[in-house]
Amino acid sequence: MTTDPLLMATTLATRRRVRQRDTWDRTRVLTFQSVALGRLLRHARTNSPYYREALRGAPDIPLTELPILTKPRLMEQWDRICTSEALRLAEVERRLAETELAATDPGHPWRGRWWLAATGGTTGRRAVFAWNRQEWTQVLASYARVNDWAGVSVGLRHPLRTAIVSSLNPTHQSAVVGASLRSQLVPALRLDARTPMADLVGELNRFGPRLLVAYASMVGPLAQAQLAGQLHIRPEKVVAASEVLTPDARAAAQAAWGESVVVDSYAATETASIASTCSQGGSHLCEDFVIVEPVNEDYCPVPIGVTADRVLVTVLFSRTLPLIRYELTDLIRLSRERCSCGLPFALLEAVEGRTEDTLSLPGRHGAVRVHPIVFHTALEALAPSGWQVEQQPNRLLVRLVAPAGDTELVRRRVQEALADLTIEAIAVEVVAVTALERTRLGKIQLVKALAA
Repeated sequence: MTTDPLLMATTLATRRRVRQRDTWDRTRVLTFQSVALGRLLRHARTNSPYYREALRGAPDIPLTELPILTKPRLMEQWDRICTSEALRLAEVERRLAETELAATDPGHPWRGRWWLAATGGTTGRRAVFAWNRQEWTQVLASYARVNDWAGVSVGLRHPLRTAIVSSLNPTHQSAVVGASLRSQLVPALRLDARTPMADLVGELNRFGPRLLVAYASMVGPLAQAQLAGQLHIRPEKVVAASEVLTPDARAAAQAAWGESVVVDSYAATETASIASTCSQGGSHLCEDFVIVEPVNEDYCPVPIGVTADRVLVTVLFSRTLPLIRYELTDLIRLSRERCSCGLPFALLEAVEGRTEDTLSLPGRHGAVRVHPIVFHTALEALAPSGWQVEQQPNRLLVRLVAPAGDTELVRRRVQEALADLTIEAIAVEVVAVTALERTRLGKIQLVKALAA
């Protein structure tokens, strides 16, 4: 039974309009983006007390010169940024707390008007968001695009049986999306990523999904279970979400289910879908939903092909809580390549983690920033079942799940990688573990910086 038949109908109509944009040329995409940005700025300046001040003179100022909105700033100014007098942060927080405690169905809009969700708060204070019906339809359509670009069909005669291995927390956006789309078209099984693997395998075998959506850190273990003959599912696609998918996990999934099975979905609670994989394997930006600005530590634009220290996003459909040049601490890199699929949207080359995953360690000539890719390169071949690096006072603690080699070899490999960066004074301890600790939302933080 559909949670909200009207929502489903409007989402399907929006999805059809969004599909038409796939046939546009590049010029039309950029024109659409420019017009949508102008509408967003006018709406924010007219209806938000915060933006009435922040966007003074905005019609004559390029986007790249407008003020940046950080998460702490958003939460401090939430009531002034919000364009609806019917919403106040304290009430939204209270409702989210009630939803989490009572496991309320998040697919039903609060007060009949608002869909609510919160970030996990793993990088500091969590942020909370509210969407009206029109905005929520855009959120759902952006996620539906992931399936469209991957070539996954859905219809009354061909329902999309979808298994989602992530978080069951009803304040997590994936739970709100799943509950909103619940229908005969999309029969869904939601599983907690913290569930023991044997139980996950049993549930998935019984359900038999056509589409498997999972935290990236769950894709490898599930693929290994398939290769070991424990899991017996045949998904058309496997969508890796919310975390960085390691090369070893990707290779395992391809061995288990096919070379073209893996779909990379780059999304955030704040934006919904930012980029996703097309039929030819390219990861395209959803530029008709979100403007993406990769920048360095000083918020200056970085060239295409260079990894950014963070990314500024402008959500073109945001109206209740306008997000203009909102900071995400993601390390991303754009591509100059053109994809053979014909989509008019720019390509994302890589998502390499978060700024918080970058460690600062003492080197011969001062502090050295250690990008998470250093640990990915050093550890993945030796710990295909999982790894984690935690910075502690005067040492790095490396946890390995069922390591493929000698832990002393791993220690030397990490020390050699650090020595190449002039870091020699830090001790490295390697321990074998049976599993890595997951957050309350079921995610794994691969690189944990020293707590402030």
